[in-house]
Amino acid sequence: MNQHTLSMRLERVAANVPAGARLADIGSDHGYLPVALMHRGVITAAVAGEVANTPFHAAQRTVRDNRLEPRITVRLADGLAAIEPCDGITAISICGMGGETVRDILERGRAHLSGHERLILQPNGGEQPLRQWLMDNGYSIVHEELLRENRFYYEIIVAERAGPVVYTAEQLYFGPLQMQARSPVFLAKWQRLLSQKRKTLASLARARQAVAEEKMREIARQAKWITALLA
Repeated sequence: MNQHTLSMRLERVAANVPAGARLADIGSDHGYLPVALMHRGVITAAVAGEVANTPFHAAQRTVRDNRLEPRITVRLADGLAAIEPCDGITAISICGMGGETVRDILERGRAHLSGHERLILQPNGGEQPLRQWLMDNGYSIVHEELLRENRFYYEIIVAERAGPVVYTAEQLYFGPLQMQARSPVFLAKWQRLLSQKRKTLASLARARQAVAEEKMREIARQAKWITALLA
């Protein structure tokens, strides 16, 4: 992967960035996503934010090598603190982190959100608490997709502020739009997870040590949801 050839996962993220957007890519790593989008003429300006020195310098190098310093600003900052009001950001991408981490970045950086940005989020697991945060903060999920790359499943959640929104517990767990679409890759993911949860329940039942009943009940409830989904 480089600034010209993105991974399949980042290509799907890129596809959800609106034309003409001013993008903030948080946790930009090498800065490949904003540089690729700039080369393709999709975005007009970008901020690449990084909290760690090594990826920060890598992103600086990618932007410099592509002679895009006037249009892509690389900032060393924690999460959404990379965004300044003068940036006029209209889209924010946060990719490749756990859903709880993405949620925490959004929560800590609420003061940097105008509420008019499109959020393009690619969590590595932990989608349920991330969807919960979106619902609690008035963000409607406008697009979801699931892909499999290198034996791993990746979800992309696109959300926009729309006022009060209510999702059921099952919708927060599976994804409201994923539940409707029921794509082959979505069904395959949950068939695999159902098998794992059944094995977990069986091993916990056999375990001699006391297992928290609440944990058992939660796994059993999830297994019941998945069974109903696949029926």
